[in-house]
Formats: sequence, structure tokens, C-alpha cells
Amino acid sequence: MGGRVLVLNATYEPINVCTVRRAVVLLLKEKAEVIERGRLQLHSENTTLARPVVIRLITYVKVPRDAHRRKITRRAVFARDSWTCQYCGSRSNLTVDHVIPRSKGGESSWENIVASCAPCNRRKGDRLPRQAGMHPRRAPRTPRAEIFIAVASPTIPSAWLQYLPQAA
Repeated sequence: MGGRVLVLNATYEPINVCTVRRAVVLLLKEKAEVIERGRLQLHSENTTLARPVVIRLITYVKVPRDAHRRKITRRAVFARDSWTCQYCGSRSNLTVDHVIPRSKGGESSWENIVASCAPCNRRKGDRLPRQAGMHPRRAPRTPRAEIFIAVASPTIPSAWLQYLPQAA
């Protein structure tokens, strides 16, 4: 029962990605309905069910809009920065860098963390961007909520596209 399922709120707004198993539990408890089905079938002793690809919750769930309060993870930083070093553009050997180092009073916040390749991170070291002559290509910012869907499922199935914002 591998794979991921896009979860929509009652208003058809994407709010999460879950496992097929979790989606089936929500369907069997009648807390969700299938919006898009896959070609594969799920079989149990008593039932055959088309594999859900997109489900919609029956009841509206209030989702916090303050993405800045969401946990900062390496994958989320990498996804926000398009899996690219913000100093040189490399896509390999990525790490996370504090633009203003913590030793210089920099916080661990979305606005102070960028994806950086290991060589750039070592070269910048414990210096401010102006001291190192290295400035991020894009100013770090709080990510859009959709980025967390991309983190949960790095490959977006085509059946999901019509439910995701165009910018995602």
C-alpha cells in the first residue's frame, strides 16, 4: 500500500499529503471522500477499492496560516531554495547555512537560513555575508504553505496538479 495521497480540505484547498493507508482509514471512517482514483486496486478479504490519489475531508479543518511557525527542516529549506546553493547555484552536496552566523547573533529562522553547498558553506565560514563577499542569490524568506506538500512528496503526480496553486 505504498504511495502518497493528496488531502484536500472540505473547500478543496490542499492541506496535506498522507500515506495510502491513512487515506483508506479516513475513507472507511467516512471522514473523507475520494476525488481522484488511481488505476491500481486495493484488495482486502471483503472489499476491493480503487487506490485513492486525491481525497477530500468531509468536515472543514482549520489550518494555521503562519508558515513561519512551521518547523524548519533541511528538506523544507532545500525545497524552498529549489535544491540549489544560494551562493553558487550548485545542486550537489547541499547543507544549510545561517546567512548571519549564530555566533554573530543570527537566529534559526526562515529569513536567516539558506541552502548552501558544502564548499560555499566552508568558504563563508563564521563570517557575515559582506565580510565573506558572499551574498545569497535570493533573500531567504518564509516559504509558501505549498512548499510543505512538495517536501512531503518531491514528485508531484499529474492528478494533483489541478488542486495545487499554479505557483507551487
